[in-house]
Amino acid sequence: VVAEGQNVSVNGAAVLEGRPYLHKGLGVTWPGDWVAVASSLGVRVAWDRHLAVTVTAEPELRGATWGLCGTYTDDPADDFVRPDGDIAAFAAAFGNAWKVP
Repeated sequence: VVAEGQNVSVNGAAVLEGRPYLHKGLGVTWPGDWVAVASSLGVRVAWDRHLAVTVTAEPELRGATWGLCGTYTDDPADDFVRPDGDIAAFAAAFGNAWKVP
């Protein structure tokens, strides 16, 4: 899923604003001014199409997430685990460690 400006696409195919999309366990919806992407894996990402992003994981994923979702253990000490397993001291360093080209 790629979201740029007001445009959203899935595997290169445009998803029309306001029209829900569902295919193979991936759903795109438009709640209010937001766009939300939910997967059958139990993760939902919502974006205000400007700056704000929220990521929600189902309780069944507790302790089984990694990356920008964190470890989902309710332990703030392991919230910023980088790909190399070290803990980043700051949120920006954590986010930057997960950037991909």
